[in-house]
Amino acid sequence: MPASITKSPEKLVVPDEPIIPFIEGDGTGPDIWRASVTVFDAAVKKAYNGKRRIHWQEVLAGEKAFNKTGNWLPDETLTAFRTHLVGIKGPLTTPVGGGIRSLNVALRQLLDLYVCLRPVRWFKGVPSPVKRPGDCDMVIFRENTEDIYAGIEYAGGTADSQKILDFMAQNFPKEFAKIRFGTAKACADWQKSLEGIGAPRREMKVEVGIGLKAVSYLGTERLVHSAIGYALKEKRKSVTLVHKGNIMKYTEGSFKDWGYKVAVDFYRNQVVTERESWILGNKEANGDLSSEANAKMIDPGFDMMTSSQKQAVVAEIEAALKLWPTHGGGKWKSMLLIKDSIADITLQQVLTRPRDFSVIATLNLNGDYLSDALAAQVGGIGIAPGANINYVTGHAIFEATHGTAPKYANLDQVNPGSVILSGEMMLRYLGWTEAADLIIKGMDGAISAKTVTYDFERLMKAEGDTQVRKVKCSEFGNEVAKHM
Repeated sequence: MPASITKSPEKLVVPDEPIIPFIEGDGTGPDIWRASVTVFDAAVKKAYNGKRRIHWQEVLAGEKAFNKTGNWLPDETLTAFRTHLVGIKGPLTTPVGGGIRSLNVALRQLLDLYVCLRPVRWFKGVPSPVKRPGDCDMVIFRENTEDIYAGIEYAGGTADSQKILDFMAQNFPKEFAKIRFGTAKACADWQKSLEGIGAPRREMKVEVGIGLKAVSYLGTERLVHSAIGYALKEKRKSVTLVHKGNIMKYTEGSFKDWGYKVAVDFYRNQVVTERESWILGNKEANGDLSSEANAKMIDPGFDMMTSSQKQAVVAEIEAALKLWPTHGGGKWKSMLLIKDSIADITLQQVLTRPRDFSVIATLNLNGDYLSDALAAQVGGIGIAPGANINYVTGHAIFEATHGTAPKYANLDQVNPGSVILSGEMMLRYLGWTEAADLIIKGMDGAISAKTVTYDFERLMKAEGDTQVRKVKCSEFGNEVAKHM
């Protein structure tokens, strides 16, 4: 009998015939959904011999919802996702003309889906712009509810932005002085400079857009907690905290510091930080090494530090050495490594040293950049899956990560890989790993057989592959099912 998925304190409780709401999506969404649901149903049927099946319940959002109900995101849709816990969706149009700025962001925030989960892996045969795409095997945990994506913004030249400027001028004058054109005088002075080089005079007024970036301890805790728990469960080798804390010390920098705190507070006997690994490794190599000598090895600038800075590093050495009973003697080498990386160098190193990364935990904007950059290495956004999850309540929405591509709507041409692989993630989340494994097998088989949609066909031919065969969106779904 059809039934809702529920959540016990420990895990999801999934009936044999769960009701799963779906949004087919806008633009190419209907084409992609039809191909994808063929794959999902085939995988479940083959894995469980008909003993399990999914009852799909269509709910509305985006253009289809607006055309039918006059509402971009009807209450009934939110109710369905809240009731049944797990759902899946295609790409959605962003409404024009105010109101909801992004339906995807709205769903994440309204359901408090604080983890955006983006696995990145390469399927053999998929064209890639890099030499060794198979080295790219990462899972990104992107914080989904805070950072600048919370959408706390005020348009330049409005009364609201001026209120913020006035408040800062009165209460935080030092910080306000850093806003280059936040006063009428600054604007007038710039106008004079322009007139000095012959530019025509024009009216200049204060127009400063204001955005607030909020990062909390609890928001960080629940994201990093999820990332480390996943890494331990899946036997991943490391979790990297990606941040821009060298510049934004109290938001991005706090994310990094709080991330380490979560690691040692909740998982002390299962993890080792990167610096702890250096300290313990140094002591293992030389048992007579003093704390000060160890400090000089992990901080080459130690001799140039102030006295208080030196004391802090030595205290760090001694704290790490107290872990000897549980971590020393090489025990740390089998533990999950917790490290951090600045966002800009990370974007370089995921290209040049991808094997250094396994699980990445990062804030909202960094995660957006990273997930799309990594998708390009393994075949593009067209086959990049995604999920938005609240691990506490169990609520999750799995989704295509690409746009609606309206010019290809109803042509049965586009690659359905993003939704297919998002469905694979969904089945794995439900604990239906046998069906999920069949989807991976089917994708591998279809691509290895060179039966691909036009996007891959074009790229493969450009690389000199004359054996590739172009198939329609619906035909690709059938090919995946055939190769299970």
